[in-house]
Amino acid sequence: MRIVTWNCNGALRKKLPEADSLDADILVVQECEDPALSTDIYKAWAGDYLWVGESKNKGIGVFPKKGYAIKKLHWQQSVCISGFQSSSKALYWETSDLRLFLPFSIDETFTVLAVWTKGVNNGVFGYMGQFWKYLQLHRDELRTGRTIILGDFNSNAIWDKPDRWWNHSNVIEELESIGFQSQYHKLTGEAQGKESKPTFFMHRKLAKPYHIDYVFSSADIADGARLDIGKPQGWISVSDHVPLVLEL
Repeated sequence: MRIVTWNCNGALRKKLPEADSLDADILVVQECEDPALSTDIYKAWAGDYLWVGESKNKGIGVFPKKGYAIKKLHWQQSVCISGFQSSSKALYWETSDLRLFLPFSIDETFTVLAVWTKGVNNGVFGYMGQFWKYLQLHRDELRTGRTIILGDFNSNAIWDKPDRWWNHSNVIEELESIGFQSQYHKLTGEAQGKESKPTFFMHRKLAKPYHIDYVFSSADIADGARLDIGKPQGWISVSDHVPLVLEL
């Protein structure tokens, strides 16, 4: 099975040939528009898709190809951090507060969490902080095996801050504690924050490379998986991100 994650940098309806060139069985696209509110051609191309977003033009889309069946998983939990002499609402959150996550199954065999982390009104729990909160709510659902977490996390260990427990490096440690490995780091042996292959080029400039897209696999499928990262020369004309291709 070939699962691809790609932030298309908007207007996927105009980039369908590039999307098709990935030859994906399951295509996960961040920053794409809702096919239901777009062109007929895009809607027909999307098939039996899933989509979640905050506006009609920017969300996560999941597009099954070649006969695979996908089903949205309706995960909803809430949590309140105890042990503080405070009634602050910041100590409470629930799944629907967090941006943006789309859990789904493939042929009722694999569980996938599609990710596009977002900033939140200048709050400190932006980007990887959003994923940390999601992980606190849904650790049990994620640790059931044959599970993949993938997408645009907008995060890297180079941006860790010493006074936060939801730093990129802390989250990686939490994922490893429940059996997840970053496929890129497993295959290359590179350390977090020392990646030699970027996945994002700010303003589509080769001089501004960052590694902020990831694929994490549960231990029961990690050893048999392969990951390829697209080359910027083939993608920078259509997006500021390159695709990540997971072969199972």
